[in-house]
Amino acid sequence: MASVIRSLAPDRLDGRDADVTTLLGMRTRAAAIVVALHLIGVAVAALGALGGVEPIGAPVLALAVHAACVVALVRVHGDPLPLPATLAIGLAGPASCALVLWSLPVPLDNPLQTWPIGVCAGVVTFLCVRGRPWWGWAEYAVVVVVTLAWATDTGQGWTIAGPLVLPSIALVLMGSFFALAIRTPVADIFELRAQTTVRAAEEAAAAASLHERDVQLTRLDELARPLLTRIASGEPLADDERLACRLLESQLRDSFRARGLVDVSSAVRAARSRGVDVLLLDDRGHENTETVDDAIVDAVVAALENPAVDAVTVRLLPPDRSSAASILVDGADGPHRVDMPRAVRSDEAQRPST
Repeated sequence: MASVIRSLAPDRLDGRDADVTTLLGMRTRAAAIVVALHLIGVAVAALGALGGVEPIGAPVLALAVHAACVVALVRVHGDPLPLPATLAIGLAGPASCALVLWSLPVPLDNPLQTWPIGVCAGVVTFLCVRGRPWWGWAEYAVVVVVTLAWATDTGQGWTIAGPLVLPSIALVLMGSFFALAIRTPVADIFELRAQTTVRAAEEAAAAASLHERDVQLTRLDELARPLLTRIASGEPLADDERLACRLLESQLRDSFRARGLVDVSSAVRAARSRGVDVLLLDDRGHENTETVDDAIVDAVVAALENPAVDAVTVRLLPPDRSSAASILVDGADGPHRVDMPRAVRSDEAQRPST
């Protein structure tokens, strides 16, 4: 149970869950529809303003790059946005602007032909929301430089470039303030959720522990009470009662140090009743709950039912060993050991105790 609680600690939360995009619903079907409508609108505006553009493939390539950036913003996991995706988006915006601007006619045939500047501002806005505000501002600063360079290179001057970039700066500012206002509450929400999850796991572990204790107490009461009552009476025990005490003591010991071998308990009790010295060990570790393979159970039962044996030692080996179990049998023919291969099936159902 402790390992389960540790795995749910706040610093172990899956980045796919502890993400601002989850709270904003950026991976929902509605968000996908909004993204699709946005990309369609941008494509209609860009492809509807191709007059004088040379080469025409420039805005088409820029549209593909913009679509990849938008999809990355809403689909890439991690908070803040992972650095490789941030770098790719940060470089894609200025590159798309440069690609389209230097393919435009001068003077412009259609105001929509400078669409990369506006859509880049939108990408930068969501880059701020994804926890990369400084990268977003750096990207848009490069876009401004690219736009000024284009206007200067084409002899249009700053009076043309200014109206193209200044309105989008307001959008980026709005995105920055929105990100600042929302990200702190989002972090608090996920922290509270993490604490609630850990607390629920602790309560579940405590309840499971209490339930297991009650089950073991009930089992111990059923097994040991009759013999303890008989011993408390003060009367001498008969031979069969002494044997029953020894068998019960061995059974209780096995339940602690050989929990994985409960399926052979009936055969173990029968062998001990015949005087066979049986030792069971489960050294797989407390967190290893894999079911013991049928071949091991059958081999142990066969060894215990052999009338010629005097002692049987069964050990379930740790996971780092090449064998799954060892069976040491000592009898009239002398001691011999059998190593069972590791053949645990992960999908095997837990068998009931016998």
